[in-house]
Amino acid sequence: MTSSAPSPTSTSASTPTSSATSTTAAAPVGIPGTWNRVFSDEFNGTSLDGSKWNSNWFGCSGCVTKPVNSAEASAYSPSQVSVSDGSLHLKLIEQPTTVGGKTYPYVSGLVNSNGKAQFTYGAFEARIYAPSSGTKMANWPAFWTDGQNWPTDGEMDILEGLGGSACYHFHSDAGGPGGCASGTYSGGWHTFGAEWKQGSVTYYYDGKQVGQITSGITSAPMYLILNNGINPDHSGTNVVPADMMVDYVRVWQH
Repeated sequence: MTSSAPSPTSTSASTPTSSATSTTAAAPVGIPGTWNRVFSDEFNGTSLDGSKWNSNWFGCSGCVTKPVNSAEASAYSPSQVSVSDGSLHLKLIEQPTTVGGKTYPYVSGLVNSNGKAQFTYGAFEARIYAPSSGTKMANWPAFWTDGQNWPTDGEMDILEGLGGSACYHFHSDAGGPGGCASGTYSGGWHTFGAEWKQGSVTYYYDGKQVGQITSGITSAPMYLILNNGINPDHSGTNVVPADMMVDYVRVWQH
């Protein structure tokens, strides 16, 4: 989910880090090694945890904000973000919404941890129920991380629904290599993970390695993002309304 512009610098006076206490936990699915969990949200409450997440893209708290990418057709509103039944819900609906003088035909949900939790290296995982169009992934759902200075600080796309496929990339000044996994990753719960370490990112879907990138890997801290986007050019796989559900988000480090 490439940003349309560099991310603004966090308003925090120092580099934000997770406030969660590191605890020993089960390893991420399929990723080998010994891990300590440093961040998690199980979404078991009745509202979004504001100590961990912002409920829109960059702008004032509670505001409706423009899309992340200029190819998107939906604005992002906190009203489209909710927590219930043990899941985070990011709901895309058809509702013309004007932001900054431009009207978007849809409005949807996004959360990010900028200013509240960010990490250099580790294992990142989310269990997601992505919108579906038949056997294909619908719309433009994404689970990704981003640095403060895009693309220099890096962007790690752990899951990006593109043209019906589940895809992964790593963006930096060196480019944006990546690929798409074979198989069906919509219409049910699936885990999407990545191990980011010096010089490489290895991607795991449902515990199986689906790809690895070894060029242009950055080392600056990155924060977490989940969003349920839509691109009108993907008309063959777009479905509205659509609910992207997230069972949990977890981060581990050695």
